Amino acid sequence: MKVELIVPSDLSEITLKQYQKFLKLQDSNEDNYFLQCKMIEIFCNLEAKNVRMLKVGDANKVVEVLNNMFEAKPDLTRRFKIGGVEYGMIPNLDDISLGEYIDLDTYIGDWQNMQIAMNVLYRPIEKSIGEKYTIVDYEVDAKEKLEEIPMDIVLGSIFFLQFRDRIINGYGELFGAAADGQLDASTNFSRKYGWYQNIFSSLAQNDIRRIEDITKLNVHKCLYALEYMKEKAELEAKRIKKNFK
Repeated sequence: MKVELIVPSDLSEITLKQYQKFLKLQDSNEDNYFLQCKMIEIFCNLEAKNVRMLKVGDANKVVEVLNNMFEAKPDLTRRFKIGGVEYGMIPNLDDISLGEYIDLDTYIGDWQNMQIAMNVLYRPIEKSIGEKYTIVDYEVDAKEKLEEIPMDIVLGSIFFLQFRDRIINGYGELFGAAADGQLDASTNFSRKYGWYQNIFSSLAQNDIRRIEDITKLNVHKCLYALEYMKEKAELEAKRIKKNFK
């Protein structure tokens, strides 16, 4: 019995959903043969029984092709179509809201929830004139989960990490070793509550009703305010300490 095997030739032929499925198996299994079979089954859309019918040499060649494919470093894609809907990347990352930044910061490195990060970065285009376009507002519970987004677009979008580095370096006083522990990930409390701790206690001043409005504000405005509050609190603490000497 002949087995028809269609091997992807590019990352654009593999979806995020497929990649997530394989990673989940990879994280829970160490059997190399099992993982190779699953790689072919998932990425080549081949039934498991047919994968087992492949010659060892042929299977190894397919696995080698797939592994080499994931070594590629795709360029950034700003616009693409899925299911007849055209999506566009956020035109200017400096214009994103605090809420958008937090969700990107939280999920961009979490492969099993990467579709959430993609849902922030890429949204349906509502207006387009030439190269310029606008996208719909970000919704946490948006229907478009982008699980079918091609992997070349996903890997190309990891450039957000460079933007995050710029944010961290630009607000060094805030993201450095925080004397008050607000953004110090070394404490269990900060690890558990992270951004919520800073939004709730600092920006919302412990008023939960203000959180939603605050997360819609520009990320730079919010981070500047947090940096100001942190420095002010440190100066006040030094003043009090000096008076008690």
